[in-house]
Amino acid sequence: MLITLLGTGTSSGVPLIGCQCEVCRSLDYRDKRLRVSVHIEINGRSFVIDTGPDFRQQMLREGISHLDAVVFTHQHKDHTAGLDDVRAFNFLQQRDMPVYGRPEVLEQLRREFDYVFAEYRYPGIPRVQLHEIANAPFDIAGVTFTPIDVLHHRLPVFGYRVGNFAYVTDVNHISKIEQSKLKDLDVLILGALQREQHISHFTLEEAIDMVDTLRPKTAYFTHISHKMGLHGAVEKELPSYIKLGYDGLKLNVEV
Repeated sequence: MLITLLGTGTSSGVPLIGCQCEVCRSLDYRDKRLRVSVHIEINGRSFVIDTGPDFRQQMLREGISHLDAVVFTHQHKDHTAGLDDVRAFNFLQQRDMPVYGRPEVLEQLRREFDYVFAEYRYPGIPRVQLHEIANAPFDIAGVTFTPIDVLHHRLPVFGYRVGNFAYVTDVNHISKIEQSKLKDLDVLILGALQREQHISHFTLEEAIDMVDTLRPKTAYFTHISHKMGLHGAVEKELPSYIKLGYDGLKLNVEV
């Protein structure tokens, strides 16, 4: 299984428009963060979790020309705004794009992209097939996804486990029951926004504590704000089994 971090930034991205802090002015490519998303390639299948505002740019950068499905974590705009650009895959693959999410996520997609679902469809608009999911494992093209039900303040968000890999972003609480689904991982990607307390995201310290509780072999942090600090400086503070993710990072995980 090949995992590619398509974006590792918070909702505003890094650099932040108009900001002159040392992170936003950094020349280190690891401090340039598009909105969060991940690509999973497994058994010849290709999946994306979330289509944020930078989806098109991420697909072009990584040279991704085939996509079997899109899986959504939740309905916030920094995770859904790029859905329109699945039209390119419609043209390439000559089929509708399967899209998976909670009922409330799919309902918001119907509202925000109402033209996609209109009775009269303008030629060339995206074609999607919506699939409702619940907190139970489901299969896409022979690959099993296990949802991890977490909280983003009061908003329910799904993380996902595929084999010994798990992706959990936009989170500040994971119940004991859901933590049990995250045991014996080779790689965990977990949201860690900044150092200061936040109403809906793990801080750096809280994320480290959660990694220590779950004990994956390796963990990478994502959904990172410019307030976190310079990539290189922060990484020096972390235990050897935890790293900061960065855009374009590729991880090989045994199936």
